[in-house]
Amino acid sequence: MSDEKSMQALLGDEAVAVGALHAGLSAAYGYPGTPSTEILEYLLETYKKQREKAEAKPGNFSARWCSNEKTALEAALGVSFAGRRSIVTMKHVGLNVAGDPFMNGALLGIKGGLVLAVADDPGMHSSQGEQDSRYYAAFAMVPCLEPRTQQEAYDMTREAFEISERFHVPVMLRLVTRLSHARSGVRLQKEREANPLSRITDKTEWMLLPAFARRNYARLIEKQKEIAEWAEAHPANKLEPSAGAAGRGPPPQTGKKDLVVITSGLGGNYYEENLADLAASRGSSPSRLHIGAYPLPVESIRKLCEGAETALVIEEGQPFIEERLRGILPQSIAIAGKLGDGRGGPGVAPRTGELDPDNVRRALGLPPRPNILSVIKTGTFPSSLPNRPPQLCQGCPHGNSYETIRKAMAGFDPALSAVTSDIGCYSLGAMPPYEVPESIVCMGASIGMAKGAVDSGLKYVTAVIGDSTFIHSGITALIDAAAANAAMTVAILDNSIVAMTGCQDTMVPSDKLETLIRGLGVESDHLVVLETKKQLVEENAKLLRKEIEYPGLSVVIFRRECLEAARKRSRAKKA
Repeated sequence: MSDEKSMQALLGDEAVAVGALHAGLSAAYGYPGTPSTEILEYLLETYKKQREKAEAKPGNFSARWCSNEKTALEAALGVSFAGRRSIVTMKHVGLNVAGDPFMNGALLGIKGGLVLAVADDPGMHSSQGEQDSRYYAAFAMVPCLEPRTQQEAYDMTREAFEISERFHVPVMLRLVTRLSHARSGVRLQKEREANPLSRITDKTEWMLLPAFARRNYARLIEKQKEIAEWAEAHPANKLEPSAGAAGRGPPPQTGKKDLVVITSGLGGNYYEENLADLAASRGSSPSRLHIGAYPLPVESIRKLCEGAETALVIEEGQPFIEERLRGILPQSIAIAGKLGDGRGGPGVAPRTGELDPDNVRRALGLPPRPNILSVIKTGTFPSSLPNRPPQLCQGCPHGNSYETIRKAMAGFDPALSAVTSDIGCYSLGAMPPYEVPESIVCMGASIGMAKGAVDSGLKYVTAVIGDSTFIHSGITALIDAAAANAAMTVAILDNSIVAMTGCQDTMVPSDKLETLIRGLGVESDHLVVLETKKQLVEENAKLLRKEIEYPGLSVVIFRRECLEAARKRSRAKKA
């Protein structure tokens, strides 16, 4: 391709998508979850354009949203089984849902390259936890690549498929929010053809019966030496010797090194933003190892730290590298980072939230840079920006649903009643002015927790869940509740779309929900559909209260289309 066409300005997520396409991708699957959503949305748009050109044929590239991350990964395993390349996209907590096929997938004889693009969310911008997916990669004993730029996101995605086929294991690509949602120029490479259809020759590599699984596990263990050698030699694991101030050659030889630095991911970017000041304050920059490919390059770490007094770790997410250094380095070397300064003091890097140039600067012992707020002396500007908590969109119909639930629950003994909720737009009902849900844990937990609350003796329990989350993880919990005819009510807020992540289509349309729910064992007399409108709040509250008082399982569907989805569909019709 020409130089003009070889450069594109891409989000980190888009760079992953383009890298996968250029690596000869055959299929892409995922479940929407910020900050990973844009990867599959880009691939879906590509697939849509192919279909419009009548290019979509069996075996050609395809992309699909799935019911949840587990079904997405299992579909990708089927693509690999057939010899073709696939990618699965999800956010960090989605990997929990896909944990079973992910862990077992490491024991299979992966044929077509299989890449998991997992986007972590340090700082919990749109998540219920700061889970670090590198732990999962280490747990499964598979390679992990951690890009620090959009260019690396593109390059590493392409490489990940090669590594998967070389070692016959899934490969994780670990992203974080700031990389996923920032844009930069990316130089593209020549596109690769898709793998031909090629069935497996040894079916025992894909059957995890105990006898075969034991053999496959032993093979995975045997691969670890070669995988470790690959990581040790990977160019993303770059060892940089100490240099004089402003990089002007080596510093004077002073014998023992007082400080060495280990960075990973965006931590490397923030370190480099402060490097000139660090070198100026010390007279030289410390020796440094940047890690972008896992498992950890142990020999490079030991080489870096020879003769060092302190090893400072700057990594985005949880202290994955820092924890492991304590089993690699001698006790004489202090390890500083998120967990502590190595001498009983507090951590020098923040234990929670995101890294940024300022808190990395503090970890390096540098004075803060002046900023606009610190130099304003008149009091015209506030010393800190006001907090703007998230809330339901203005005019969201399910604000009326929450008002209905609040009115229906009023008057019940608080000691015997509860409202459990779920992950999604409706979790915002916990915020003012509604303040209805009393629990928010994970996808589908509202129904399971409601059943447990009833089993423990609570009498008036309502579980609130959205239509997409119900399909994702609520179905199996409702089967449990139906089997026990638990005295609880499930309120499904049906807005006909996956709203919070950008209005993706649900796997089961609204007009099919009732048939599905009846098929799970819910009695038709206690499956109620209500239109959610402000003028119907009082009437709907009476109907809902009747179901809450019913000494058995009931499901109430509050139905009205998401306003943003309606606008999106209107724009699509006009286009």
